[in-house]
Amino acid sequence: QVQLVESGGGLVQAGGSLRLSCAASGRTFNSYAMGWFRQAPGKEREFVAAIRWSAGSTYYVDSVKGRFTISRDNAKNTVYLQMNSLKPEDTAVYYCAAASRNGLLRVQSTYDYWGQGTQVTVSS
Repeated sequence: QVQLVESGGGLVQAGGSLRLSCAASGRTFNSYAMGWFRQAPGKEREFVAAIRWSAGSTYYVDSVKGRFTISRDNAKNTVYLQMNSLKPEDTAVYYCAAASRNGLLRVQSTYDYWGQGTQVTVSS
């Protein structure tokens, strides 16, 4: 069982930055692929970024490439999402997720555990 707790959300002006953190319980964090998803008001939850067990490979949705960076610190059981050059359309609840398999996973159903989400609001 893995429990995920996100933090770091908030209100920021367009062009600003935020860093989200996702702290995971459990001793086998480094055997889980991790991902970030987001859900904007009135929209379906969508994939944002993914990272493999080891921190070498990452994947992003086109809309955040060059602005967001996913990373992980397995010693701290934490995955991060650094968000720069934020836009109003980035406003959403952001969720981290863990999958008990390796890979750059973009499909929600491939993830086994989810956090409760953290709100990110970008004002224009």
